[in-house]
Amino acid sequence: MRRPWLRRAAAIVGISAGAWIFSMLAMNWMANPPDNLGVTNGRLAACPSTPNCVSTQAEDDSHRIEPIRFAGSRAEAMQRVKAAVADLPRTKIVRETDDYLHAEVKSLLFRFVDDVEFYVDEAAGLIHFRSASRVGHSDLGVNRRRMEQLRTAIGGQEPVLTRANEIARIKNGREARPERITGRGR
Repeated sequence: MRRPWLRRAAAIVGISAGAWIFSMLAMNWMANPPDNLGVTNGRLAACPSTPNCVSTQAEDDSHRIEPIRFAGSRAEAMQRVKAAVADLPRTKIVRETDDYLHAEVKSLLFRFVDDVEFYVDEAAGLIHFRSASRVGHSDLGVNRRRMEQLRTAIGGQEPVLTRANEIARIKNGREARPERITGRGR
């Protein structure tokens, strides 16, 4: 017995999936770098209201992540930042100064771009950072996990278990320890 409805349903699902993939690729292709990147008066850009951004200088718990402490010179700190960023898969450094670094990290599947920034505040002995997705609403905690992994790689510090980090891990269903940097996923 033939089931013509099944063939139509499969065609509809196939066309819908193709349209969704095409729209994701088109959104990514049209996304330009934000014009507010960089350091202004010792501060990185604020995170948008969407949950796909983390920053050491954010005011709210959902976006806040602790900065990295360092001892030594700004040049030594930047060298550690550059070395850790260079180890990330699908990453390109696009701008660098004495105290600032901006890199673009592409996701594995759809090549979505996340902007990752570092600012070395030598006077305070802190490395501030921000990581934000260019498109979409949620990143399923990818930016936070990436920055926790970079914290370990740069400063040898385990993530500080702040209230914001704990809340974010619970929301994302993650356990309270950092994962290793791998070439898989985003």
